[in-house]
Amino acid sequence: MKRVVLFLLTNLAVMLVLGVVVNVLGLNTFLRGGNLNLPLLLGFAFVFGMGGSFISLLLSKWIAKSSTGAQVIEQPRNAAEQWLVETVRRQASQAGIGTPEVAIYHAPEPNAFATGPNRNNALVAVSSGLLQAMERDEVEAVLGHEVSHVANGDMVTLTLIQGVVNTFVIFVSRIVGYIVDRALAGNSQDEYRGPGIGFWITSMVTELFLGILASVIVMWFSRQREFRADAGGASLAGRQKMIAALQRLQQLSEPSQLPKELAAFGVSGRRGLVKLLMSHPPLEDRIAALREQG
Repeated sequence: MKRVVLFLLTNLAVMLVLGVVVNVLGLNTFLRGGNLNLPLLLGFAFVFGMGGSFISLLLSKWIAKSSTGAQVIEQPRNAAEQWLVETVRRQASQAGIGTPEVAIYHAPEPNAFATGPNRNNALVAVSSGLLQAMERDEVEAVLGHEVSHVANGDMVTLTLIQGVVNTFVIFVSRIVGYIVDRALAGNSQDEYRGPGIGFWITSMVTELFLGILASVIVMWFSRQREFRADAGGASLAGRQKMIAALQRLQQLSEPSQLPKELAAFGVSGRRGLVKLLMSHPPLEDRIAALREQG
């Protein structure tokens, strides 16, 4: 329940901020007097599409900590925490990035994720279930996978992709809505005074349809980044350790409890009902790709 409330409040706050921006800039007047102003519409779509994605990126560490209850290791309390911090510090140095914050969140599922606004301001978190279920070599490989996500700039890359497709979806859906609404009202300029119910219904339906297609595109890119992160984890920790970690995940597979916005940067992937909407490739495909590299 806490995650749902936090998600709703965060998105409401983002929408309010972006709503103020488009009003101040006058971008919400893209459809006035029966005419569609394409430059204003593009600006409107850009603010909501790209702006929303980047605000989420800037807030990503706070959202991750709040939604998962992750506790950052400020001062290691035991040997296991000390090892985690030192391993991430060493791998970050190897990858040429600033040392991410290291956190543990309580969840029975063995998983981990990385997030943050840039390569030098990131968070790497592991679940208590992962620490309990995996050997130290396997955990090291998982940490290498997550550090590689950070080093590869995957958070920023997927944010850019998400922002571009969001902008496209908003832009095209309003154009389709306008065309349909004009057709319903008649082609005469005198007969069309502005957007009616046809515009809003058509825009929403088109946005929903295009949003699904956009998700397919974003998830395809996410799956490709997972292969790269696996290769990076193999480079930082060792190929056999990375393979062993993925094989252990196969044995322990359960439905992921990570929030949706963090799932793309987790380590474990599942076969869903719709493979095209999977953020991760199947584990067997990832293991096969690592073996081929040898």
